[in-house]
Amino acid sequence: LVGLPILGVLALLQLGQGLEAPAAVIEAGAPDTAAALEHAGHLPTLLIQISVILAASRLVGLIFRKIHQPQVMGEMVAGILLGPSLLGWVAPGVSAALFPPESLGFLNAISQVGLLLFMFLIGLELDPQLLKGRGHSAVVTSHVSILAPFFLGTLLALYLYPRLSTESVPFTSFALFVGIAMSITAFPVLARILTERNLLRTPLGSLTITCAAVDDVTGWCILAGVVLLVRATAGTMPLWLTIGGSAVYILAMLIVIRPMLGRLETVYQKRGKLTQGVMALIFLVVLLSGLLTEWLGIHALFGAFLAGAIMPKHHQF
Repeated sequence: LVGLPILGVLALLQLGQGLEAPAAVIEAGAPDTAAALEHAGHLPTLLIQISVILAASRLVGLIFRKIHQPQVMGEMVAGILLGPSLLGWVAPGVSAALFPPESLGFLNAISQVGLLLFMFLIGLELDPQLLKGRGHSAVVTSHVSILAPFFLGTLLALYLYPRLSTESVPFTSFALFVGIAMSITAFPVLARILTERNLLRTPLGSLTITCAAVDDVTGWCILAGVVLLVRATAGTMPLWLTIGGSAVYILAMLIVIRPMLGRLETVYQKRGKLTQGVMALIFLVVLLSGLLTEWLGIHALFGAFLAGAIMPKHHQF
């Protein structure tokens, strides 16, 4: 399961050495910084965007539920319908007015914060007791789920490299990047599907979300190494720091932070409720954990998920 995909990737990398990519094409024009700054204070546009996205995602999501599909898949389809694939093609003027390019950065930032809180709740729902005796299964499953798409992505690179790459990018770097891009798990989508199907608190659901977490950490570490090959700049996070820092971070969260957070349950039992101070502390842990994993080169979503996973698991808390 592990050896054959690795041998296949090595063979494909060797096979692609003779491929030639077209010359790079430099696009003229630069983003209008003044327009972006002017749009930064345009709150009504942002409110309209959120309203349209919420309405469309709920409507299409409900349609998907009617045909017995996960609602999150319908919400993803709604995003495609609102994007350049449909709205931008059928009504480009409406698309440009509703989603001007300079406003998408603010919309993306808000959505990322929402995802952080959602992944924290998924980690909070995870019951470590359901994973006892399944550690080996989680590691093997997650790494096979990396290697299989990694091999297929490298195979696809043989076709894509002469058509989409440039002569400044070696085939090895291009193939490794495509391979690892295919290997990263859609962590939030998987979490939504498990939540909708009420599987998150089952042994299968716990094993699945754990596999996805291991998959993402490994995948982002590999991606850090690939980025170093493609773009070795002073601002790039060293691979040893990403891997070593991730290991130290996980150990610190489990050994140091987890017992400290256990005291929150004692405070809850004494007060009989979650105080504003406790809630503020919990949110700080989530945000700082996400910030740390983002700095290490792993997505902030993993930090938020782990922060939830180490929280006290008493049902009322």
